[in-house]
Amino acid sequence: MMDYYSYGPDSAGFLLLQPEGEHDETREEKEYELIKKLSGFDDFRLVIIPVDSWNRDLSPWPAPPVFGKEPFGDGAGRTLRIITEELLPELQAHSPSGTSPKIILGGYSLAGLFALWASYEADCFDAAAACSPSVWFPGFMEYQQEHEIRTKHVYLSLGDREEKAKNRVFAAVGDCIRESDRLLRERGVNSVLEWNPGNHFVDGELRTAKGFSWAIRQLQNSEGLTDNRELLVEMLETAADLAEWGVR
Repeated sequence: MMDYYSYGPDSAGFLLLQPEGEHDETREEKEYELIKKLSGFDDFRLVIIPVDSWNRDLSPWPAPPVFGKEPFGDGAGRTLRIITEELLPELQAHSPSGTSPKIILGGYSLAGLFALWASYEADCFDAAAACSPSVWFPGFMEYQQEHEIRTKHVYLSLGDREEKAKNRVFAAVGDCIRESDRLLRERGVNSVLEWNPGNHFVDGELRTAKGFSWAIRQLQNSEGLTDNRELLVEMLETAADLAEWGVR
């Protein structure tokens, strides 16, 4: 069983699963509070899942290094199996009898890519929040074109300066995420693409909280697509208020 860190009641109606590179209680508590503020909702449990190796455990297949000398591995399959076969049954055991929590898989950067990829591989996630995801990952666009996603709600986001990176591989992220959003919409998925100010390395907690909050609101909304944009506007206004309060 992999280690995890939990914020919120064990019996919550929503499970928010987030792989991370390392455990940081201060950052995680901040994100938990941001989700509550942005969603106006507190019946959720944020579960942080630290992985041993960021490049190995969240990558769907091997790829050469993009930053530094460390290549990407193929450990995402194993990580997904542990989540679905070991972690989820343990977490769901705390749900009230006869109920099943809504499950949202989300993450930032390579963990955002993992959340998106896992939603093609498994049918147990009710929504995915892929925040500044590494959709530039070699072969991922082809993978999306050849596979059908198995969740109905997908949040995508990117910083508006991320595609201006000097690294040519990373700079392709803008075109890639636009194509990801197009493919999802074309296939009838309730997808939204939000552009955040700044590069890849700012406001990670806020950006991820916005993704989870959007997914919560979509699952609460019985009409699905009807007020998708309206919900996003509400969240953007709340996020602007948080920025004025000094939340970064």
